[in-house]
Amino acid sequence: MKPPGWMLPAAAGIASVVFGLGAAELAAAIVAPSASPLFVVGSLVIDLAPPWAKDTAIALFGTGDKAALLAGMGVVLLIIAAVVGVVQARRPPIGRIVIGIGAAIGVGAAITRSGSAVLDAVPSVVAAVVAVAALGFLLRKAPEQRSNPHPATHDPSRRAFLGGVGGATALGLLATGAGVLLEAGARAVTAVRETFTLPRPAVAAAPIPAGAEFGITDLAPVVTPNAEFYRIDTALQIPRINPSEWSVKITGMVENEVEISWAELIALPMEESYTTLICVSNEVGGSLIGNALWSGYPIRKVLELARPKAGADMVLSKSIDGFTAGTPLSILQEEDRNAIFAIGMNGTPLPEEHGFPVRMVVPGLYGYVSATKWVVELEVTRFDRASAYWTDRGWGARGPVKIESRIDVARGGAGAMTVAGVAWYQHTGIAGVEVQVDGGSWRPAELAAAISPDTWVQWRYTFAPAAGDHVIAVRATGADGEVQTSAVADVVPDGATGYHTVQVTAA
Repeated sequence: MKPPGWMLPAAAGIASVVFGLGAAELAAAIVAPSASPLFVVGSLVIDLAPPWAKDTAIALFGTGDKAALLAGMGVVLLIIAAVVGVVQARRPPIGRIVIGIGAAIGVGAAITRSGSAVLDAVPSVVAAVVAVAALGFLLRKAPEQRSNPHPATHDPSRRAFLGGVGGATALGLLATGAGVLLEAGARAVTAVRETFTLPRPAVAAAPIPAGAEFGITDLAPVVTPNAEFYRIDTALQIPRINPSEWSVKITGMVENEVEISWAELIALPMEESYTTLICVSNEVGGSLIGNALWSGYPIRKVLELARPKAGADMVLSKSIDGFTAGTPLSILQEEDRNAIFAIGMNGTPLPEEHGFPVRMVVPGLYGYVSATKWVVELEVTRFDRASAYWTDRGWGARGPVKIESRIDVARGGAGAMTVAGVAWYQHTGIAGVEVQVDGGSWRPAELAAAISPDTWVQWRYTFAPAAGDHVIAVRATGADGEVQTSAVADVVPDGATGYHTVQVTAA
């Protein structure tokens, strides 16, 4: 039985595109490590996606949103490659034109990124040239579609064609692997980080108070391990920055522009502080929140050196990958707020995915307006003159964290059930947590000892429910007297609200 007429051209299209992308990865590793076509186009997709699409991706895949995007892109690319092969075989040169359009998109995505250079266009061009050449070669080798009871065994031209398809695919995969192995820069950055020792802090964080942990299984620990700390950002490919080449500039509406190198920064007196960070995309009861011990230098002291001019009210922080965040200047200048250029996380150098070598940590603000990773510039400006990445996409400009609480555990039976979770109201603190069962009266829960107003706090409540199903809700009260609202709001434009509820069964 002969295969359908489209099958062999489709295989040629897929093999050609895989070969082209493999050659592009190898070229990227040699001349432009950050310009892999898949990653630059993926980053462009992230930038152009409407807010609802990003919210949906985060809701569905959480911190695996980027892996899901890459997998989806791979599937779409294979389908397009198959179509390219069929179209080129039947109506040339349309298939080649489609490859050229794809390369043009890759070039455009590469050269419009922040900090891009002319060489960043090379990998996408290489992908197109190799893919077009391979497609032409394979289609010329494709056998005539004629009847043959055993085509794979007795048709030399078919065997030669399939060998060419297999060879092109294998070469593409090998080139991709070689490109990964040749990422010497990335390996060098990893080596630098692994051998770097955090400076001893001039101001150490106070010890975690006794009674901060209830020790309940499945209750979020007070300090989130680095490997479990959520990661939400716009970087599809983690920037690899050699600290020796890093610096941060303070520019804009300042009397004195300042530039601080890595060597200068780590020589400054470091300060430690525990701070809970939360993503504005965190839904009620969500897990896009974590608490860590951060080590760094106060941003306010660097701003003092720059001397912001009268009228400035915003700092536009910029990442090396082009991301920007707009933070109220007054908040960064507050003496009692530990807003820092962080270089350490939980006693180790920042993990690369969390911003190595330097990121911003600002208590009391959602990350989209404050927690810039891989930060390289602070532009002092005004809210009415500048806007940031997410505010351009419909999110609120200032992003103060809202008071919230979450149920992590509901365990036990009719005799006794323990409900436990965490509550947070960064830079204000939690005064109390209450639990409601089946719409009844609100009952006070027991609070663990808080590290500081800038961190979340554990809570627990024990009661004796009747056998059957029950609905449990939780709400928190801030140290300023504000009670968590029951009004349900989406994450857009400035954070979700409402009570977290769970349904449990007491046996």
